[in-house]
Amino acid sequence: RTRLNFMLTPTLTTERLEMIPPGLSCQHLYNTFYMDAHASEMYGGPLTEEQTFARLKADIGSWYLLGFGIWIIKRKSDQKLLGTCGFWQGANWPRELTWWLLPEARGTGFAQEASKAAIRYAYEHFEWQVVETYMNDENDAARKLVERLGGIKNRRELFPDKFSRDIYQIPYSED
Repeated sequence: RTRLNFMLTPTLTTERLEMIPPGLSCQHLYNTFYMDAHASEMYGGPLTEEQTFARLKADIGSWYLLGFGIWIIKRKSDQKLLGTCGFWQGANWPRELTWWLLPEARGTGFAQEASKAAIRYAYEHFEWQVVETYMNDENDAARKLVERLGGIKNRRELFPDKFSRDIYQIPYSED
């Protein structure tokens, strides 16, 4: 597996987005998302400000500890931070493609655009043989996005939190 120093975390660019490394300047983004019960309901929210700070620190530390992590999604046109996309892996959990967007950025295609860039990076630069993702059974929006990305359900697994989830494999795509 690739191990990157945080200072070398890559920046990805798409047509409308720049995907940048997480940092302390993102704390307001994390607070806005995770402290909003509706916005973060599929991600364990709402959280306290201290818990959101812990999430940010974990996302920053993932690059150093695991050699992969999430990027902050920034809209090029106005430099607004919109959410995150990249890879996450908790202790005893499978590695997954993950994302979240602020409510006002949903339904714009940003999650799909960012996910395609992250998936491409994983296959081309991390040289992963497989990219997978999973979601809670009631997260229909995430499931629809995974299907738009070409994801194929390949198994169901019991997770450390005692919930079973479908695991999707997402193929490499050049577009």
